[in-house]
Amino acid sequence: MVMIPQEEWQSLNDKLDRLAEMIENRNASDRDAEWLESEAARKLLGVSSKTWQNYRDQRVIPFSQIGRKIYVNRTDLDAYLRSHRIDEVK
Repeated sequence: MVMIPQEEWQSLNDKLDRLAEMIENRNASDRDAEWLESEAARKLLGVSSKTWQNYRDQRVIPFSQIGRKIYVNRTDLDAYLRSHRIDEVK
């Protein structure tokens, strides 16, 4: 058994709490930086290729294009899905 003073225990506990918070914040920022290729985004939304093309043509969801490759930020897809959410009837 190891005994340490209460103040040192509290200090260690506070540091662990801060470390856990930093890890959670890092995971959230990593998710914000996640880019999906066009096909993965289309499948996530469950739309056809033509509908996906219409979304891009009408600028429904922001995207980036490098050459012929289309990329969509996961955060933008999540925001689109949240904006089209239909809540339950109460």
